[in-house]
Amino acid sequence: MTETESIAYDVVVLGAGPVGENVADRTRAAGLSTAIVESELVGGECSYWACMPSKALLRPVIARADALRLPGLSQAVQGPLDTPAVLARRDDFTAHWKDDGQVRWVEGIGADLYRGHGRLAGPRTVTVTGADGSVRTLTARHAVAVSTGTRALLPDLPGLAEVKPWTSREATSAKAAPGRLIVVGGGVVATEMATAWQALGSQVTVLVRGKGLLPRMEPFAGELVAEALTDAGVEVRTGTSVESVARENGAVVVVTAAGDRIEADEILFATGRVPHTDDIGLDTVGLEPASWLAVDDSLRVTGTDWLYAVGDVNHRALLTHQGKYQARIAGAAIAARAAGDPVRAEAWGPYTATADHHAVPQVVFTDPEAAAVGLSLAEAEQAGYRVRAVDVEFSSVAGASLYGDGYKGRARMVVDLEDEVLRGVTFVGPGVGELIHSATVAVAGQVPVSRLWHAVPSYPTISEVWLRLLETYRG
Repeated sequence: MTETESIAYDVVVLGAGPVGENVADRTRAAGLSTAIVESELVGGECSYWACMPSKALLRPVIARADALRLPGLSQAVQGPLDTPAVLARRDDFTAHWKDDGQVRWVEGIGADLYRGHGRLAGPRTVTVTGADGSVRTLTARHAVAVSTGTRALLPDLPGLAEVKPWTSREATSAKAAPGRLIVVGGGVVATEMATAWQALGSQVTVLVRGKGLLPRMEPFAGELVAEALTDAGVEVRTGTSVESVARENGAVVVVTAAGDRIEADEILFATGRVPHTDDIGLDTVGLEPASWLAVDDSLRVTGTDWLYAVGDVNHRALLTHQGKYQARIAGAAIAARAAGDPVRAEAWGPYTATADHHAVPQVVFTDPEAAAVGLSLAEAEQAGYRVRAVDVEFSSVAGASLYGDGYKGRARMVVDLEDEVLRGVTFVGPGVGELIHSATVAVAGQVPVSRLWHAVPSYPTISEVWLRLLETYRG
């Protein structure tokens, strides 16, 4: 290993996923020289193993489900999906796991890309070890931003490594549908991948340790998704823990805590994420390796004046869009501090990631879709708000009936009875992913219910659910 050079920048970014790219974009836009370091593919998890490939797999599934609800069209889509064609389109969306286009984008904003393993080597210092063993030392005049994301958490089960289980990466990049697939977990990855692979030809069994699916959302979200998965042919077992797993004659064999034996061709563990911070030199700056990085609302790591942790690594909101939002905030804060300008910690200000606390939106691309922003009823009550939940069935909305026969779904808004603003909104139903931004605007903007009454939804759209919710609240 030989050290070849040392170069100074205003900002050094560890990780060239969407979050790191956005930090670099904002600091470059402010005129700060910026280096960005990546050990894998530029574009990160979202581009190659998460958001883009998973949604490419799911889009034909959802489109067919919608078509099946429409007389005059349903007969034309009765057959199975063309799985090879779906996988080929997925491959196109990942650019066949090549990052040339993303590299050109980085070059286009004027940032310098360093390929290799980046590690902190003391305050404001990063070493980059290339594939050839060469080492470059990068120093940052103003800031280092850690945007290395997370990786899948696998349970501590004997023999698991020999089984070669799927994580989210294998589930989104598989070249063929397994005949039988066991999915362990009940969250977003579990429900989305169960939806996709069942439709693409796999026989899917979902094993959930808890009482239901999507436990971080309103209970009815998981209930409606579980019902739809079951109707599609997925076997959903709740209250089920995996005791052991092994490969026997090529098959995966799971034994549950209840002693049940389940066989499959592949097994996906969708049981959580851990920070990708185990080997980035945190110990050289007094931080614990493999830890989540606590930050203030400008995304600066607690106890430092130069280190930022942006995106999943800070454990505030493990979502690509929220990480990119944090990147915009962090980039603005870094630029302001570099210029000697004051960075005020005022809520909803340009240097404060307030939405992380009050208005985080998420869409689960199952059929039906589940979309939510802000607090659930239970979370709002735990936070001490005096609230009322208002529920409406989508069957009361003409636009939902037009969208498809037998449209089934539910909407809830959680109203703060003191301020008469919304603390949270949840929609479950076909197509509601495109509806959630209206709720995000209402929650983030703290729009009073009295003013929402004057936001007239177009007829006949699914958005009329807003009118039904407000009518129910007003009585």
